[in-house]
Amino acid sequence: MKNRSPFTHSFCAQIFCGLLIAVVTLGLSSCGVRYYKFPEYTYANRPVPPSKLSTRVLVGLTLNGAQGSLQILDAQRDIRHSIFDPNSTYSISGYSGGYPNMIFNFPEQVLGYVYSNSDGSLAPVDYGKEAVSGTPVKLPSKSDSIAIPINFKHVYAASSSLGILTVVDNTNGQTYYLNLPNVYRVAVNQGDSVVLAMVRNSNTLYRLLKLNQNQPAVPGATDCQPLAVPVWCVVPVPDSATKPSLDRPVGAYFSLDGTTAYVLNCGQECGGNTSSLTMMPQGSLRVDNYPTSTPYPSPVTGSVAVPGGATVVLANGTTLYIAGQQLQPDGLFAGVLSTMDLSSNTITGTYSISDGYHTKMLFGDNNTLWIGSQGCATGERAKLQQNYNCLTRYDISAKSASVVPNVNPADPNSKVPYPNANENQYYYGDLTGLCWVQGKNKMYTAYGGQIHAFNTADGSEIDNSQITVQGTALDVAFMDAQTNDAN
Repeated sequence: MKNRSPFTHSFCAQIFCGLLIAVVTLGLSSCGVRYYKFPEYTYANRPVPPSKLSTRVLVGLTLNGAQGSLQILDAQRDIRHSIFDPNSTYSISGYSGGYPNMIFNFPEQVLGYVYSNSDGSLAPVDYGKEAVSGTPVKLPSKSDSIAIPINFKHVYAASSSLGILTVVDNTNGQTYYLNLPNVYRVAVNQGDSVVLAMVRNSNTLYRLLKLNQNQPAVPGATDCQPLAVPVWCVVPVPDSATKPSLDRPVGAYFSLDGTTAYVLNCGQECGGNTSSLTMMPQGSLRVDNYPTSTPYPSPVTGSVAVPGGATVVLANGTTLYIAGQQLQPDGLFAGVLSTMDLSSNTITGTYSISDGYHTKMLFGDNNTLWIGSQGCATGERAKLQQNYNCLTRYDISAKSASVVPNVNPADPNSKVPYPNANENQYYYGDLTGLCWVQGKNKMYTAYGGQIHAFNTADGSEIDNSQITVQGTALDVAFMDAQTNDAN
Protein backbone atom coordinates (compact mmCIF):
# COMPACT_ATOMS: atom_id res chain seq x y z
CA MET A 1 0.00 0.00 0.00
CA LYS A 2 1.37 3.36 -1.07
CA ASN A 3 1.92 6.17 1.36
CA ARG A 4 0.17 9.51 0.61
CA SER A 5 1.32 12.86 1.94
CA PRO A 6 -0.96 15.00 4.11
CA PHE A 7 -1.05 17.52 1.28
CA THR A 8 -2.42 14.92 -1.12
CA HIS A 9 -5.13 13.91 1.36
CA SER A 10 -6.11 17.57 1.89
CA PHE A 11 -6.18 18.33 -1.83
CA CYS A 12 -8.37 15.31 -2.61
CA ALA A 13 -10.72 16.21 0.22
CA GLN A 14 -11.10 19.73 -1.12
CA ILE A 15 -11.89 18.45 -4.60
CA PHE A 16 -14.43 15.99 -3.21
CA CYS A 17 -16.11 18.67 -1.09
CA GLY A 18 -16.21 21.05 -4.02
CA LEU A 19 -17.83 18.46 -6.24
CA LEU A 20 -20.30 17.57 -3.50
CA ILE A 21 -21.30 21.22 -3.03
CA ALA A 22 -21.72 21.65 -6.79
CA VAL A 23 -23.91 18.57 -7.06
CA VAL A 24 -26.06 19.60 -4.08
CA THR A 25 -26.40 23.14 -5.41
CA LEU A 26 -27.40 21.87 -8.83
CA GLY A 27 -29.90 19.50 -7.26
CA LEU A 28 -31.43 22.20 -5.11
CA SER A 29 -31.67 24.61 -8.00
CA SER A 30 -33.34 22.01 -10.19
CA CYS A 31 -35.76 20.97 -7.44
CA GLY A 32 -36.53 24.52 -6.35
CA VAL A 33 -39.09 25.25 -9.06
CA ARG A 34 -40.55 28.75 -8.85
CA TYR A 35 -44.21 27.82 -9.03
CA TYR A 36 -45.39 31.43 -8.85
CA LYS A 37 -43.08 32.93 -11.44
CA PHE A 38 -43.77 36.10 -13.41
CA PRO A 39 -41.85 37.20 -16.51
CA GLU A 40 -39.51 40.16 -16.21
CA TYR A 41 -41.92 42.19 -18.32
CA THR A 42 -45.54 41.47 -17.41
CA TYR A 43 -48.40 41.73 -19.88
CA ALA A 44 -49.23 45.42 -20.51
CA ASN A 45 -46.83 46.22 -17.65
CA ARG A 46 -49.39 45.10 -15.08
CA PRO A 47 -48.18 44.85 -11.47
CA VAL A 48 -47.38 41.52 -9.85
CA PRO A 49 -50.17 40.96 -7.27
CA PRO A 50 -49.55 39.97 -3.64
CA SER A 51 -50.87 36.46 -4.28
CA LYS A 52 -48.28 35.94 -7.06
CA LEU A 53 -51.05 34.34 -9.12
CA SER A 54 -51.12 35.10 -12.84
CA THR A 55 -54.47 33.48 -13.72
CA ARG A 56 -56.97 34.73 -11.16
CA VAL A 57 -60.72 34.27 -11.04
CA LEU A 58 -62.54 36.57 -8.64
CA VAL A 59 -65.59 35.11 -6.88
CA GLY A 60 -68.30 37.15 -5.20
CA LEU A 61 -69.84 35.02 -2.46
CA THR A 62 -72.13 35.41 0.50
CA LEU A 63 -72.34 33.39 3.69
CA ASN A 64 -75.83 34.33 4.80
CA GLY A 65 -77.00 37.24 2.66
CA ALA A 66 -75.52 39.81 5.02
CA GLN A 67 -71.88 38.69 5.20
CA GLY A 68 -69.89 38.37 2.01
CA SER A 69 -66.37 38.22 0.64
CA LEU A 70 -64.38 38.29 -2.58
CA GLN A 71 -62.30 35.15 -2.96
CA ILE A 72 -59.53 34.61 -5.51
CA LEU A 73 -59.09 31.25 -7.25
CA ASP A 74 -56.00 30.00 -9.05
CA ALA A 75 -57.49 29.20 -12.47
CA GLN A 76 -54.12 28.06 -13.80
CA ARG A 77 -54.10 25.06 -11.44
CA ASP A 78 -57.83 24.98 -10.60
CA ILE A 79 -57.27 25.35 -6.87
CA ARG A 80 -58.44 27.81 -4.24
CA HIS A 81 -55.30 27.70 -2.08
CA SER A 82 -51.54 28.07 -2.24
CA ILE A 83 -49.72 24.97 -3.47
CA PHE A 84 -47.61 25.24 -0.31
CA ASP A 85 -50.56 25.40 2.11
CA PRO A 86 -53.85 23.64 1.30
CA ASN A 87 -55.52 25.41 4.21
CA SER A 88 -54.83 28.88 2.85
CA THR A 89 -57.06 31.02 0.63
CA TYR A 90 -56.71 34.28 -1.25
CA SER A 91 -59.17 37.15 -0.98
CA ILE A 92 -59.63 40.87 -1.60
CA SER A 93 -58.63 42.75 1.53
CA GLY A 94 -60.85 45.48 2.89
CA TYR A 95 -64.08 44.21 1.32
CA SER A 96 -67.15 44.33 3.56
CA GLY A 97 -70.19 43.96 1.27
CA GLY A 98 -72.77 41.40 2.31
CA TYR A 99 -74.09 40.14 -1.03
CA PRO A 100 -71.62 40.77 -3.89
CA ASN A 101 -73.81 39.68 -6.79
CA MET A 102 -72.43 41.90 -9.58
CA ILE A 103 -68.77 42.17 -10.61
CA PHE A 104 -67.86 44.76 -13.24
CA ASN A 105 -64.53 43.66 -14.64
CA PHE A 106 -61.99 46.03 -16.21
CA PRO A 107 -58.74 44.04 -16.43
CA GLU A 108 -57.27 46.45 -18.98
CA GLN A 109 -57.44 49.10 -16.26
CA VAL A 110 -56.39 46.59 -13.53
CA LEU A 111 -59.62 47.45 -11.79
CA GLY A 112 -63.01 46.07 -10.89
CA TYR A 113 -66.20 47.30 -9.24
CA VAL A 114 -68.29 45.01 -7.04
CA TYR A 115 -71.90 45.75 -6.17
CA SER A 116 -73.50 44.33 -3.02
CA ASN A 117 -77.25 43.91 -3.35
CA SER A 118 -77.79 43.86 0.41
CA ASP A 119 -76.33 47.27 1.25
CA GLY A 120 -76.03 49.06 -2.10
CA SER A 121 -72.26 49.48 -1.91
CA LEU A 122 -70.23 49.59 -5.13
CA ALA A 123 -66.66 48.90 -4.08
CA PRO A 124 -63.65 49.69 -6.30
CA VAL A 125 -61.11 46.84 -6.31
CA ASP A 126 -57.46 47.35 -7.25
CA TYR A 127 -56.42 44.14 -8.99
CA GLY A 128 -52.74 44.95 -8.61
CA LYS A 129 -53.01 45.29 -4.83
CA GLU A 130 -55.86 42.77 -4.42
CA ALA A 131 -57.58 45.25 -2.14
CA VAL A 132 -60.48 47.66 -2.05
CA SER A 133 -59.18 51.06 -3.11
CA GLY A 134 -61.09 54.10 -1.99
CA THR A 135 -64.53 54.59 -0.52
CA PRO A 136 -67.34 52.48 -2.01
CA VAL A 137 -69.99 54.32 -4.00
CA LYS A 138 -73.38 54.29 -2.32
CA LEU A 139 -76.24 53.12 -4.55
CA PRO A 140 -79.77 52.02 -3.65
CA SER A 141 -79.82 48.49 -2.29
CA LYS A 142 -81.40 45.82 -4.47
CA SER A 143 -80.67 47.74 -7.67
CA ASP A 144 -81.78 45.67 -10.66
CA SER A 145 -79.23 46.93 -13.16
CA ILE A 146 -76.00 48.95 -13.11
CA ALA A 147 -73.99 50.40 -15.99
CA ILE A 148 -70.42 51.71 -15.76
CA PRO A 149 -68.71 53.33 -18.77
CA ILE A 150 -65.05 52.68 -19.34
CA ASN A 151 -64.06 56.26 -18.48
CA PHE A 152 -65.53 55.76 -14.97
CA LYS A 153 -66.90 59.30 -14.98
CA HIS A 154 -70.39 58.11 -14.10
CA VAL A 155 -72.25 55.19 -12.60
CA TYR A 156 -75.87 54.54 -13.55
CA ALA A 157 -78.25 52.33 -11.56
CA ALA A 158 -81.88 51.29 -12.01
CA SER A 159 -83.99 50.37 -8.99
CA SER A 160 -87.53 49.21 -9.74
CA SER A 161 -88.51 48.86 -6.08
CA LEU A 162 -87.85 52.58 -5.56
CA GLY A 163 -88.70 53.77 -9.06
CA ILE A 164 -85.36 55.59 -9.13
CA LEU A 165 -82.74 55.99 -11.86
CA THR A 166 -79.53 56.94 -10.05
CA VAL A 167 -76.69 58.91 -11.62
CA VAL A 168 -73.40 59.07 -9.74
CA ASP A 169 -71.40 61.88 -11.33
CA ASN A 170 -67.75 61.36 -10.47
CA THR A 171 -66.79 64.57 -12.28
CA ASN A 172 -68.39 66.72 -9.58
CA GLY A 173 -68.86 64.28 -6.71
CA GLN A 174 -72.66 64.53 -6.81
CA THR A 175 -75.38 61.88 -6.94
CA TYR A 176 -78.72 62.47 -8.63
CA TYR A 177 -81.94 60.50 -8.23
CA LEU A 178 -84.40 60.72 -11.11
CA ASN A 179 -87.97 59.49 -10.68
CA LEU A 180 -88.85 56.79 -13.21
CA PRO A 181 -91.39 54.31 -11.81
CA ASN A 182 -90.55 50.62 -12.36
CA VAL A 183 -87.23 51.35 -14.06
CA TYR A 184 -85.22 48.12 -14.01
CA ARG A 185 -82.64 48.23 -16.80
CA VAL A 186 -79.98 50.74 -17.77
CA ALA A 187 -77.38 50.62 -20.55
CA VAL A 188 -74.52 52.93 -21.53
CA ASN A 189 -72.28 52.95 -24.58
CA GLN A 190 -68.50 52.80 -24.26
CA GLY A 191 -68.10 56.51 -24.89
CA ASP A 192 -70.50 57.41 -22.05
CA SER A 193 -72.45 59.54 -24.54
CA VAL A 194 -75.66 57.47 -24.71
CA VAL A 195 -77.56 56.22 -21.64
CA LEU A 196 -80.80 54.29 -22.10
CA ALA A 197 -83.28 53.14 -19.46
CA MET A 198 -86.07 50.55 -19.61
CA VAL A 199 -89.18 50.22 -17.48
CA ARG A 200 -90.75 46.93 -16.42
CA ASN A 201 -93.96 45.96 -18.26
CA SER A 202 -93.70 48.96 -20.56
CA ASN A 203 -93.08 49.53 -24.26
CA THR A 204 -91.49 52.93 -23.70
CA LEU A 205 -87.75 53.48 -23.92
CA TYR A 206 -86.09 56.35 -22.07
CA ARG A 207 -82.78 58.20 -22.37
CA LEU A 208 -80.76 60.52 -20.17
CA LEU A 209 -79.82 64.12 -20.90
CA LYS A 210 -76.95 66.02 -19.25
CA LEU A 211 -77.86 69.70 -19.24
CA ASN A 212 -75.47 72.57 -19.63
CA GLN A 213 -74.96 74.98 -16.76
CA ASN A 214 -78.11 77.05 -16.11
CA GLN A 215 -79.96 75.30 -18.94
CA PRO A 216 -83.70 75.00 -18.24
CA ALA A 217 -85.41 71.63 -18.09
CA VAL A 218 -86.25 70.26 -21.52
CA PRO A 219 -89.92 70.18 -22.53
CA GLY A 220 -91.70 66.87 -22.09
CA ALA A 221 -89.15 65.43 -19.64
CA THR A 222 -90.36 62.68 -17.34
CA ASP A 223 -88.19 64.10 -14.55
CA CYS A 224 -85.28 66.50 -14.09
CA GLN A 225 -83.05 66.76 -11.03
CA PRO A 226 -82.37 68.81 -9.02
CA LEU A 227 -85.71 70.52 -9.47
CA ALA A 228 -84.47 74.06 -8.83
CA VAL A 229 -81.37 73.92 -11.03
CA PRO A 230 -81.65 70.78 -13.17
CA VAL A 231 -78.51 68.91 -14.22
CA TRP A 232 -79.93 65.61 -15.50
CA CYS A 233 -83.22 64.84 -17.22
CA VAL A 234 -84.84 61.60 -18.33
CA VAL A 235 -87.00 61.75 -21.45
CA PRO A 236 -88.98 59.19 -23.47
CA VAL A 237 -87.72 57.94 -26.84
CA PRO A 238 -90.61 57.84 -29.33
CA ASP A 239 -91.13 54.67 -31.35
CA SER A 240 -91.72 54.70 -35.09
CA ALA A 241 -95.22 55.97 -35.83
CA THR A 242 -95.62 53.80 -38.93
CA LYS A 243 -93.80 50.61 -37.91
CA PRO A 244 -93.67 50.47 -34.10
CA SER A 245 -91.36 47.79 -32.73
CA LEU A 246 -90.52 48.71 -29.14
CA ASP A 247 -92.03 45.83 -27.17
CA ARG A 248 -90.90 45.37 -23.57
CA PRO A 249 -87.35 46.71 -24.14
CA VAL A 250 -84.80 45.13 -21.79
CA GLY A 251 -81.36 46.16 -23.02
CA ALA A 252 -79.23 47.57 -25.80
CA TYR A 253 -76.22 46.69 -27.90
CA PHE A 254 -74.07 49.55 -29.18
CA SER A 255 -72.23 48.91 -32.44
CA LEU A 256 -68.45 48.90 -32.32
CA ASP A 257 -68.22 51.77 -34.80
CA GLY A 258 -70.34 53.98 -32.55
CA THR A 259 -73.10 54.55 -35.09
CA THR A 260 -76.04 52.34 -34.13
CA ALA A 261 -77.90 51.32 -31.00
CA TYR A 262 -79.77 48.01 -31.18
CA VAL A 263 -82.53 47.95 -28.56
CA LEU A 264 -83.50 44.45 -27.37
CA ASN A 265 -87.25 43.89 -27.24
CA CYS A 266 -88.17 40.96 -25.00
CA GLY A 267 -91.71 40.64 -26.40
CA GLN A 268 -93.77 37.63 -25.30
CA GLU A 269 -91.18 36.42 -22.80
CA CYS A 270 -91.77 39.61 -20.81
CA GLY A 271 -95.53 39.81 -21.29
CA GLY A 272 -95.48 41.64 -24.61
CA ASN A 273 -96.20 40.57 -28.16
CA THR A 274 -93.17 40.41 -30.45
CA SER A 275 -89.46 40.09 -29.73
CA SER A 276 -87.18 42.08 -32.00
CA LEU A 277 -84.28 44.48 -32.32
CA THR A 278 -84.98 48.18 -32.87
CA MET A 279 -82.25 50.20 -34.58
CA MET A 280 -81.49 53.85 -33.81
CA PRO A 281 -78.52 56.11 -34.59
CA GLN A 282 -76.52 56.79 -31.46
CA GLY A 283 -76.19 60.44 -32.42
CA SER A 284 -79.92 60.97 -31.90
CA LEU A 285 -79.69 59.48 -28.41
CA ARG A 286 -76.71 61.40 -27.06
CA VAL A 287 -76.89 62.99 -23.63
CA ASP A 288 -76.24 66.36 -25.26
CA ASN A 289 -78.90 66.04 -27.98
CA TYR A 290 -81.64 68.23 -26.52
CA PRO A 291 -85.23 68.19 -27.79
CA THR A 292 -86.64 71.69 -28.13
CA SER A 293 -90.34 70.90 -28.40
CA THR A 294 -92.90 68.12 -28.13
CA PRO A 295 -93.75 65.71 -29.58
CA TYR A 296 -90.21 64.47 -30.06
CA PRO A 297 -89.25 63.06 -33.46
CA SER A 298 -88.66 59.31 -33.50
CA PRO A 299 -85.02 58.24 -33.98
CA VAL A 300 -86.01 54.70 -35.05
CA THR A 301 -84.53 53.73 -38.42
CA GLY A 302 -85.71 50.12 -38.59
CA SER A 303 -86.28 46.86 -36.78
CA VAL A 304 -85.62 43.14 -37.16
CA ALA A 305 -88.06 40.54 -35.85
CA VAL A 306 -86.37 37.88 -33.69
CA PRO A 307 -88.94 35.11 -33.09
CA GLY A 308 -86.51 33.25 -30.83
CA GLY A 309 -86.51 36.04 -28.26
CA ALA A 310 -84.02 38.74 -27.33
CA THR A 311 -82.75 39.37 -23.80
CA VAL A 312 -78.96 39.32 -24.28
CA VAL A 313 -76.68 39.84 -27.29
CA LEU A 314 -73.01 39.69 -28.25
CA ALA A 315 -71.23 40.52 -31.51
CA ASN A 316 -67.96 39.50 -33.12
CA GLY A 317 -67.91 42.28 -35.71
CA THR A 318 -69.87 40.51 -38.45
CA THR A 319 -72.48 38.47 -36.58
CA LEU A 320 -74.80 39.41 -33.75
CA TYR A 321 -75.67 36.51 -31.43
CA ILE A 322 -79.07 36.92 -29.77
CA ALA A 323 -80.41 34.73 -26.97
CA GLY A 324 -83.95 34.58 -25.65
CA GLN A 325 -87.01 32.37 -25.43
CA GLN A 326 -89.81 31.52 -27.83
CA LEU A 327 -93.35 30.73 -26.72
CA GLN A 328 -94.36 27.15 -27.55
CA PRO A 329 -97.86 25.84 -28.41
CA ASP A 330 -98.15 24.29 -24.93
CA GLY A 331 -97.65 27.68 -23.27
CA LEU A 332 -94.08 27.02 -22.10
CA PHE A 333 -90.98 28.81 -23.33
CA ALA A 334 -87.98 27.29 -25.09
CA GLY A 335 -84.51 28.81 -25.27
CA VAL A 336 -83.27 29.92 -28.70
CA LEU A 337 -80.01 31.35 -30.00
CA SER A 338 -80.47 33.46 -33.14
CA THR A 339 -77.69 34.75 -35.37
CA MET A 340 -77.96 37.98 -37.34
CA ASP A 341 -75.76 39.21 -40.18
CA LEU A 342 -74.80 42.75 -39.21
CA SER A 343 -74.16 43.80 -42.80
CA SER A 344 -77.72 43.00 -43.88
CA ASN A 345 -79.56 42.94 -40.54
CA THR A 346 -81.13 39.58 -41.36
CA ILE A 347 -81.55 36.51 -39.15
CA THR A 348 -79.34 33.74 -40.55
CA GLY A 349 -79.91 30.86 -38.11
CA THR A 350 -81.66 29.63 -34.96
CA TYR A 351 -80.47 26.99 -32.50
CA SER A 352 -82.03 25.31 -29.48
CA ILE A 353 -80.29 26.29 -26.23
CA SER A 354 -81.04 26.17 -22.50
CA ASP A 355 -84.40 27.51 -21.37
CA GLY A 356 -84.76 30.31 -18.83
CA TYR A 357 -84.16 34.04 -18.83
CA HIS A 358 -80.83 34.59 -20.57
CA THR A 359 -78.50 37.24 -19.14
CA LYS A 360 -74.96 35.96 -19.77
CA MET A 361 -73.11 35.56 -23.07
CA LEU A 362 -69.36 35.32 -23.68
CA PHE A 363 -66.99 34.07 -26.32
CA GLY A 364 -64.50 31.38 -25.28
CA ASP A 365 -61.46 29.58 -26.58
CA ASN A 366 -61.79 26.98 -29.35
CA ASN A 367 -64.16 29.27 -31.28
CA THR A 368 -67.02 28.81 -28.83
CA LEU A 369 -69.84 30.93 -27.45
CA TRP A 370 -71.26 30.39 -23.96
CA ILE A 371 -74.75 31.42 -22.85
CA GLY A 372 -76.13 31.44 -19.31
CA SER A 373 -79.66 31.79 -17.96
CA GLN A 374 -81.77 31.54 -14.83
CA GLY A 375 -85.03 29.74 -14.08
CA CYS A 376 -84.42 26.88 -16.49
CA ALA A 377 -86.33 24.13 -14.70
CA THR A 378 -89.82 25.29 -15.72
CA GLY A 379 -89.41 25.41 -19.51
CA GLU A 380 -89.98 23.13 -22.47
CA ARG A 381 -86.84 21.07 -21.88
CA ALA A 382 -87.87 20.04 -18.37
CA LYS A 383 -91.31 19.03 -19.63
CA LEU A 384 -89.76 16.85 -22.35
CA GLN A 385 -87.25 15.32 -19.91
CA GLN A 386 -84.34 16.81 -21.82
CA ASN A 387 -81.24 18.38 -20.29
CA TYR A 388 -82.68 21.49 -18.61
CA ASN A 389 -79.52 23.00 -17.11
CA CYS A 390 -78.78 26.70 -17.52
CA LEU A 391 -75.51 26.82 -19.50
CA THR A 392 -75.10 26.34 -23.24
CA ARG A 393 -71.91 25.82 -25.24
CA TYR A 394 -72.26 26.86 -28.88
CA ASP A 395 -69.61 25.71 -31.36
CA ILE A 396 -69.32 28.59 -33.82
CA SER A 397 -67.48 26.54 -36.44
CA ALA A 398 -69.87 23.57 -36.34
CA LYS A 399 -72.93 25.75 -35.69
CA SER A 400 -74.14 23.37 -33.01
CA ALA A 401 -75.31 23.95 -29.44
CA SER A 402 -75.24 21.70 -26.38
CA VAL A 403 -76.43 22.23 -22.81
CA VAL A 404 -73.75 21.60 -20.19
CA PRO A 405 -73.12 19.64 -18.14
CA ASN A 406 -74.18 16.80 -20.40
CA VAL A 407 -76.90 14.92 -18.53
CA ASN A 408 -80.06 13.04 -19.51
CA PRO A 409 -82.85 13.30 -16.90
CA ALA A 410 -84.66 10.38 -18.55
CA ASP A 411 -81.71 8.07 -17.84
CA PRO A 412 -81.31 7.05 -14.16
CA ASN A 413 -77.62 6.32 -14.80
CA SER A 414 -76.94 9.81 -16.16
CA LYS A 415 -75.97 12.37 -13.53
CA VAL A 416 -74.25 15.75 -13.28
CA PRO A 417 -70.52 15.25 -12.57
CA TYR A 418 -70.29 17.32 -9.37
CA PRO A 419 -73.66 17.87 -7.65
CA ASN A 420 -74.18 20.98 -5.55
CA ALA A 421 -75.04 20.90 -1.85
CA ASN A 422 -78.69 20.07 -2.58
CA GLU A 423 -77.51 16.79 -4.20
CA ASN A 424 -79.71 17.29 -7.25
CA GLN A 425 -78.38 14.70 -9.70
CA TYR A 426 -79.68 16.35 -12.87
CA TYR A 427 -79.73 20.11 -12.35
CA TYR A 428 -77.16 22.61 -11.06
CA GLY A 429 -79.48 25.62 -10.83
CA ASP A 430 -79.28 29.22 -12.03
CA LEU A 431 -76.21 30.39 -13.93
CA THR A 432 -75.45 33.74 -12.27
CA GLY A 433 -71.77 34.21 -13.12
CA LEU A 434 -69.70 33.46 -16.22
CA CYS A 435 -66.12 34.30 -17.19
CA TRP A 436 -63.73 33.29 -19.94
CA VAL A 437 -60.26 32.29 -18.72
CA GLN A 438 -58.56 33.49 -21.89
CA GLY A 439 -55.97 31.24 -23.45
CA LYS A 440 -56.51 28.43 -20.91
CA ASN A 441 -59.41 26.69 -22.69
CA LYS A 442 -61.66 27.18 -19.66
CA MET A 443 -64.87 28.86 -18.61
CA TYR A 444 -65.50 29.49 -14.91
CA THR A 445 -69.05 29.85 -13.64
CA ALA A 446 -71.14 30.62 -10.59
CA TYR A 447 -73.64 27.85 -11.20
CA GLY A 448 -76.39 27.09 -8.71
CA GLY A 449 -74.47 28.91 -5.98
CA GLN A 450 -71.20 27.02 -6.46
CA ILE A 451 -68.14 27.21 -8.70
CA HIS A 452 -68.08 24.97 -11.75
CA ALA A 453 -65.47 25.10 -14.53
CA PHE A 454 -65.67 23.69 -18.04
CA ASN A 455 -63.31 22.85 -20.88
CA THR A 456 -64.03 24.97 -23.92
CA ALA A 457 -62.78 22.26 -26.31
CA ASP A 458 -65.60 19.81 -25.61
CA GLY A 459 -67.76 21.22 -22.80
CA SER A 460 -66.64 18.60 -20.28
CA GLU A 461 -66.51 19.68 -16.65
CA ILE A 462 -63.28 20.16 -14.75
CA ASP A 463 -63.07 18.55 -11.30
CA ASN A 464 -64.29 21.32 -9.00
CA SER A 465 -63.33 19.72 -5.69
CA GLN A 466 -60.46 22.18 -5.23
CA ILE A 467 -62.28 25.33 -6.38
CA THR A 468 -65.55 25.08 -4.46
CA VAL A 469 -66.17 27.90 -2.00
CA GLN A 470 -67.76 28.11 1.43
CA GLY A 471 -70.96 30.05 1.02
CA THR A 472 -73.01 30.87 -2.06
CA ALA A 473 -71.10 31.86 -5.20
CA LEU A 474 -72.91 34.75 -6.89
CA ASP A 475 -70.64 36.02 -9.66
CA VAL A 476 -67.20 35.44 -11.18
CA ALA A 477 -64.67 37.51 -13.14
CA PHE A 478 -61.33 36.77 -14.79
CA MET A 479 -59.04 39.38 -13.27
CA ASP A 480 -56.10 38.73 -15.59
CA ALA A 481 -57.91 38.82 -18.93
CA GLN A 482 -56.10 40.54 -21.76
CA THR A 483 -59.19 42.58 -22.62
CA ASN A 484 -62.36 43.73 -20.91
CA ASP A 485 -64.38 41.44 -23.19
CA ALA A 486 -63.71 38.32 -21.07
CA ASN A 487 -66.64 39.21 -18.78
